[in-house]
Amino acid sequence: MAKHIVILGGGTAGTMTANRLCRADDAHEYRVTVVDQDDDHLYQPGLLFVPFGLAEPRHLVRSRPRQLDASVDYKSARIDRVDLDRRTVHLAGGIHLTYDVLVVASGSRLLPEETEGLTGPGWGERVFTFYDLRGATALHEALERFDGGRIVIDVADLPLKCPVAPLEFAFLADWYFKRRGIRDRVELAYATPLDGAFTKPVAAKALGGLLQDKGIELITEFTLGEVDGAGGRLVSYDEREVPFDLAVVVPLHGGAAYVDRSEGLGDELGFVPVDPHTLQLPGRPEVFAIGDAAGLSASKAGSVAHFEGEVLVHNIGRFLTGQPLDASFDGHASCFVETGFHKALLIDFNYDTEPLPGHYPGPVGLPLLKESHASHLGKLAFEWLYWHSLLPGRDVPGIGSAMPERGKTHVPA
Repeated sequence: MAKHIVILGGGTAGTMTANRLCRADDAHEYRVTVVDQDDDHLYQPGLLFVPFGLAEPRHLVRSRPRQLDASVDYKSARIDRVDLDRRTVHLAGGIHLTYDVLVVASGSRLLPEETEGLTGPGWGERVFTFYDLRGATALHEALERFDGGRIVIDVADLPLKCPVAPLEFAFLADWYFKRRGIRDRVELAYATPLDGAFTKPVAAKALGGLLQDKGIELITEFTLGEVDGAGGRLVSYDEREVPFDLAVVVPLHGGAAYVDRSEGLGDELGFVPVDPHTLQLPGRPEVFAIGDAAGLSASKAGSVAHFEGEVLVHNIGRFLTGQPLDASFDGHASCFVETGFHKALLIDFNYDTEPLPGHYPGPVGLPLLKESHASHLGKLAFEWLYWHSLLPGRDVPGIGSAMPERGKTHVPA
């Protein structure tokens, strides 16, 4: 009898995993079910471009089930909870699914209500987020009306999905207002809980330098505690205040709500604390997690889910045949950082190696940690690659799950 693999979440990670399983050599031995609460698959990297009129919201959404292989059983339903002891997923309406392997791929959710005042007065008027489609669309309208003043881009706290996106927003805001001819009337600031522009020193120096070059104030070690929308103030937990005329806030993130309702599945933030190299939940060998849902130190980015998928599908097969798991996932992440003016820079790193200068994927390739038009074109081309290669579960020639060491230059911080 075919083994039943249940994947919770039909976003980037869940769709790629399901389609990879269907392409596996032993696919005939699997029965794959994907569960999600709606039928709309959102191309999340496109949200960055919506506020600046560079992407149409309607072009970012496609049918969720149509992105899945025809052999996948797709169920549109709210997930109530998982019973790990009984290997059962309980869905709304009393429906339940039993599984041989469970893959948690339900991403992360925004929790703006967890920050005092964030969804209070001013929300959707002078306080926005671009991390969901409604917010990004509303922010586009607000930026079109904005004719001068102070804009603050703030990351409430870590972890967050696509950690470079707030920086990209700051860079694009500089470009946007210069294009409109009012940059001299707009003050830009970037507030982060980190002690620099990024988590690692070499990249933090490069990205912080870009902020400085573009005249964007960097406010570090600022963990958002309160938003005073009426008074135009962001207040940190250490009671520092940052004034604004328009605030762009990346809210707190947590795991899917059902994870909190499932005993033994998640950590205190609702993410699944899997082994960082095998993606298997300790003590529950039949449970795996991938993408933003996984409680890992790896970046919560789409490229990470892609690289994880190669190892995960291999390990599901090994688990079902009683073989030792492959502990080869190294935290590999590769991200284009849009910097405006038809340029971008590329960063590539893993658990042990921070973003470094050089070239990717080898000595001859795109420049790393250096602005280029080629990287901007790579950023734009990623959307086509996403829909036609990554989601269908195809490998990208010459780019594997392991981070390449060749082409990188180790330099002092």
